[in-house]
Amino acid sequence: MKPSDHFRHLLLSAIWGASFLFMKIAAPVIGAFPTAFFRVLFGALGLCVILAVLRVRWDFKGKFKYTLALGVINSGIPFAMYCIAARLLPVAYSAILNATTPLMGIIIGALFFGERVTGKKAVGVVLGLAGVAALITTGPVNLSVPVVAGALACLVATGCYGTAGFLTKRWISERGGLDSKLVALGSQIGATLLLAPVFGASAVVEPPPSWGGTEVWFALVAVGLVCTAWAYILYFRLIADIGPVRSLTVTFLIPPFGILWGALFLHEAVTWAYLLGGGLIAVALWLVLSQPKPVPTAAPVLRSD
Repeated sequence: MKPSDHFRHLLLSAIWGASFLFMKIAAPVIGAFPTAFFRVLFGALGLCVILAVLRVRWDFKGKFKYTLALGVINSGIPFAMYCIAARLLPVAYSAILNATTPLMGIIIGALFFGERVTGKKAVGVVLGLAGVAALITTGPVNLSVPVVAGALACLVATGCYGTAGFLTKRWISERGGLDSKLVALGSQIGATLLLAPVFGASAVVEPPPSWGGTEVWFALVAVGLVCTAWAYILYFRLIADIGPVRSLTVTFLIPPFGILWGALFLHEAVTWAYLLGGGLIAVALWLVLSQPKPVPTAAPVLRSD
């Protein structure tokens, strides 16, 4: 990779790691569902502006309904789950558990999409689950029902991400493809449509005691415009330049940034549990994402007879 690719890779990791910080700032104040709703709303608005600046033609080629459905699965539900987790867990926990996305993809693929699981991938899944268990049982926050609930919310989110990967292939890629920027926009519109009534109901049934101040709304705008709209564009550009497999390695770097931002801005404790749980998950990711070495082709035999 070129130096510029390495920089964008690192920048994207830092941005997505910061998303957990911003949700942690906003969700405990205004609630999980309002936070998730404003994230996707600002993300959709930001993508509209970006696509207008880039002069991208809004031609969904008959796949608009599929992008909306993907938005429900890939953004609406996961963002709501992470906002629930933000009220129950430290930033670092959510960032580390987010790294289980490829592992959940293996499980979802085997259960529902007929994907073959190799021994290497099976070991990776087991190690990843061991890492999750180590994190929630030995971390700086005492094991409790809320901690388990928050961890399960994160795993529901990563399960949705894993499912969305297969559905994107089935609904978009195998039907002629679509500009990834339009997929991102359609998905944020779909997530907004899902969360709008949920937000409205929660605001009526259980309105937050406060809608927050400058810090909360800065976090909401940042998580929507920077961590969602701009990050999607950055990610898809990275995929185009270095390929999807190398781009997926951004998953390895999100947890360290999540831990760093939580410690710097929220003074969260950093313990060896992060190294233990995160380390097991990192090894699991390496097993799952590493590509087999190509079998060398025998050189042709030159005959002189």
